[in-house]
Amino acid sequence: MNISRIAIAALASVMLLMSSCAAPNLAYFQDSRDGQVLEMLKTQKIKLKPQDKISIVVNSRDPELADLFNLPIVSHRVGYSNVSSSLSQSQQVSCYTIDAAGNVDFPILGEIHIAGLTREEVADKIKSELLDQNLIKDPVVIVEFANMSISVLGEVRNPGRYNIDRDDVTLLQALGLAGDMTIYGVRENILVQRIDGNKIRNYRVDITNMEQLTQSPAFHLQQNDVVYVSPNDKRRRESTVNGNNVLSTSFWISIATLAATVASMVIRFKGN
Repeated sequence: MNISRIAIAALASVMLLMSSCAAPNLAYFQDSRDGQVLEMLKTQKIKLKPQDKISIVVNSRDPELADLFNLPIVSHRVGYSNVSSSLSQSQQVSCYTIDAAGNVDFPILGEIHIAGLTREEVADKIKSELLDQNLIKDPVVIVEFANMSISVLGEVRNPGRYNIDRDDVTLLQALGLAGDMTIYGVRENILVQRIDGNKIRNYRVDITNMEQLTQSPAFHLQQNDVVYVSPNDKRRRESTVNGNNVLSTSFWISIATLAATVASMVIRFKGN
């Protein structure tokens, strides 16, 4: 009876080892069906925060008048300095850094509070000020991001920080920027970490489930979001010195030895 129990335990060990070598779950959107339509949460446009940098350009039919409301472009070279406010001379524009109080110091208009506003709201606010004060008759205000970025870390092909230039960057697009996940990345438990004032909010996202993904507040990313893809069990085992690697010779020798031991025990048990 004792030998029988040992044999059963050994067989269970073999099955456990083999089950640990199961292929990782690699497919995305496993619940998707042909013709399926899913409702997404309303896109959360990026709202400006202190320390964000933006460019604000005012255009008009009167370029010289519009130049009064645009920051000068400054070029610095060894032994040479050039200052110009004409946007036609360069594709570069100077940027505003939002201060700790959420303001920028705008030419002629002075300090304007813009923290908490979207790009469109900033453009509308400046345009209204220019019209209300009768400073320019036909202003066209363009606001662009200058230093917005997200970070993608973990089991992706090209981890790093990536610049974003629009409001509707999704988690899937961020993974695409990083070269997609490796085969070792856990698809069901991606972490998105978001800074909200003096708090850090964590969101867990399963991209094998399209319906759950589109309903997540982390589907559309914000500036400074960090996306982290965890390694699966196989990657964690391989990271150890004696980790079980299904491709290693020692692993298969261990399996063969265990199987031979089980077979020997069974034969002896039957012989008795």
